[in-house]
Amino acid sequence: MVRERLTKYLSRDTTGVRRRVLEIFLNGGKYTTVEIYNILREEGFTMNYRGVSAMVGLMNTRLGILRIDVSGNHNLYSLKETHRNILKNILESL
Repeated sequence: MVRERLTKYLSRDTTGVRRRVLEIFLNGGKYTTVEIYNILREEGFTMNYRGVSAMVGLMNTRLGILRIDVSGNHNLYSLKETHRNILKNILESL
């Protein structure tokens, strides 16, 4: 189920930004949406902060692959360990 959702989600990625965000999470660590936004901006992606925030939120709610830590001032997102191999295999196959 997760595999199908991820494959469909990535098939609509015309700019590569979705793939890049998933790669960031695959590399490990916990990130705020501001940190993701700053990484993307430094790499030349032209999304605004609200777009990045919406994308990460969708990955959390619709794809179900992210874990959210709501303690503190900012939400911290990370990839669920149970989905790491699935995501890695999908990204390698595309």
